Amino acid sequence: MFFRAARRLVLRKPGLGIRGIHNPGDTAHSKGKIAPYTNYHAQRSYPMPDEPFCTELNAEQRALKEKEKGSWTQLSHAEKVALYRLQFHETFAEMNRRSNEWKTVMGCVFFFCGFTALLIWWQRVYVFPEKPITLTDEWKAKQLQRILDMKGNPVQGLASRWDYEKKEWKK
Repeated sequence: MFFRAARRLVLRKPGLGIRGIHNPGDTAHSKGKIAPYTNYHAQRSYPMPDEPFCTELNAEQRALKEKEKGSWTQLSHAEKVALYRLQFHETFAEMNRRSNEWKTVMGCVFFFCGFTALLIWWQRVYVFPEKPITLTDEWKAKQLQRILDMKGNPVQGLASRWDYEKKEWKK
């Protein structure tokens, strides 16, 4: 409330007002114009946008728009194409045209796969501890021999498949 009263006192000078300070077409502190907001959005699933592609027309384009109101048989092919380009940004053929975006995507995928492989290699070399001794082949062989010597689970387990007389696996 105090702010509004102070602002009215400051703006009471003749010729100034809210509209005099800021015009919607201009930026706050510059004399240049801002391009008008456009709501143009065309794609294959929504081919008819709400607004035309070109909203600000030059003199030649305005003359072409006036000529459009007459008979279309008097228009040349180039003029018809120019009128189409004023209304739409791309044709369906241009919208459906293949792009090379897949190359960028695949390049990024391969880059990140390579980076991940380098990270895993670095972790195996410098971060992870060495293999425990219990995972070596000699240790596993000794452990198996110990299980067989103790006759562990002789009914259905590992010892049931070992022939203790011939010292080999049953067939």
